[in-house]
Amino acid sequence: MRILELIILAALAAVVLFQLYAVLGRRVGRGADETPRAIAPPLETPRLTPPLAEPTANVSGLAALRARDPSFDVTAFLQGARQAYQMIVTAFATGDRAVLKPLLAEDVMTGFDAAIRQREAEGRSESVDFLQTPRADFEGVSLVGDLAKASVRFLAEFRSRSKGPEGEAVDDRRTAEIWTFQRNLKSRDPNWTLVHVDAAEA
Repeated sequence: MRILELIILAALAAVVLFQLYAVLGRRVGRGADETPRAIAPPLETPRLTPPLAEPTANVSGLAALRARDPSFDVTAFLQGARQAYQMIVTAFATGDRAVLKPLLAEDVMTGFDAAIRQREAEGRSESVDFLQTPRADFEGVSLVGDLAKASVRFLAEFRSRSKGPEGEAVDDRRTAEIWTFQRNLKSRDPNWTLVHVDAAEA
């Protein structure tokens, strides 16, 4: 009888195991000797437009300028710009067109000349003395075609003396301006000319 009971229990166990096998499936985990499949990399998004070529006509930045003119040095440029700033301010005050002309772009020279003419018509004269060396900070540079433009922020303190029909006046001023200079890189002339002046915060 005991052998018969064992046979019945074994049969019941086989039935239970078969049902578990049918419900859970053949795999309930991963064997120790199995390795997971590598995940396929995502497909690259197709380009809707062809890649753009490296810009040559319109580029900006100091690196772009140095690529065209390896000799460009910011420190040396600022020294020259500061000297030009002092020369232009002084020459404008005294009305010295001969000094201004080679330092200014044509349209800037036209504006300066108009102001000088008006002052002369009113019978006024002016002179400027810098109280200390102006501060010059490099703002940036851009390159468009063969034209390089570099901007400098100037902080200056100077004493202006003016004479007119009403008498003489002395005025101490503190100014902050951004001056933009331009140079044609294909030109043999290494000098930069003033092309624009903007007011800045002191």
